[in-house]
Amino acid sequence: MMKKMKKVLCVLLALGMIAALAACGSTPAVSAEKNELDAIKEAGVLTVALSPDFSPMEFVDSSKEGQDQYVGFDVTLAKYIADELGVKLEIQAMSFDACQTAVAMDAVDMSISGYSWTESRAENFELSDKYYAGDNETEQVLLIRAADAEKYTKPEDFSGVSVGAQNASLQMDLVTSQLPDANAVTIGEIGVGVLELQSGNIEALAVADGNADAILVSNTDLVKCEWQFDVSSDFEANVIMMHKGDTALLAAVNEALAKAYENGYYGPWYEEAKAMAGLETATEVSIEDAPAEEGAAG
Repeated sequence: MMKKMKKVLCVLLALGMIAALAACGSTPAVSAEKNELDAIKEAGVLTVALSPDFSPMEFVDSSKEGQDQYVGFDVTLAKYIADELGVKLEIQAMSFDACQTAVAMDAVDMSISGYSWTESRAENFELSDKYYAGDNETEQVLLIRAADAEKYTKPEDFSGVSVGAQNASLQMDLVTSQLPDANAVTIGEIGVGVLELQSGNIEALAVADGNADAILVSNTDLVKCEWQFDVSSDFEANVIMMHKGDTALLAAVNEALAKAYENGYYGPWYEEAKAMAGLETATEVSIEDAPAEEGAAG
């Protein structure tokens, strides 16, 4: 009888040990992963991709170096959001296309680069509530050579001619939809597009109105076409682009944007950006095919 009891006790002890080990092994599997916002705060850094070829939204002050060289409305906004999150800001400058790829790959925390809301972007990214930067997105225009001011005055005048617009931009969508008979030409960077226009390789360049004003300051051989695009209210203002699923970060960003709007920050920020865009040291820098850094925060 005693032998049987000892055997039962041994079996029970063994089963207890197995249960304990199983419980220990299951703990990591049920632990919640940190969200994007927690990771940013733990790292103490917010990484933001932007394309510094779009004044007054984002451009370079050549009199400065490092992170300080990046200036403009979106840069001020990025600094403000980083402050609201209690972290430092790290700007990662790259081409407009690469900015969007970096967000899609989760190689940066977000991109703030003059984005308009589009259905495609809403499907593939988390998009913030809209923020407002003067007339930069509410009006979309065509730049043409000053000598052609009377030649191009209505949509029909662009039939069969080359009209440039930045790749993956609202401007390209407007060219293809509102100038269907024009030859839409993809422009990698806006600075390149200006040169293409001046050299006669294209007849017009589609840009945001605020960007046009900045370009005309140093390119007096160009003017705005008197005809402008009809811009839906859906595309007015700008949004911040984040990786799909980063909802905690999205909520924090929207909270910061609401606070900025309520406090009336946007107007002064935009006026300051336009003033900086008029400086002799203001430069629009084109960065072709700059790859997103692997292992960056995000």
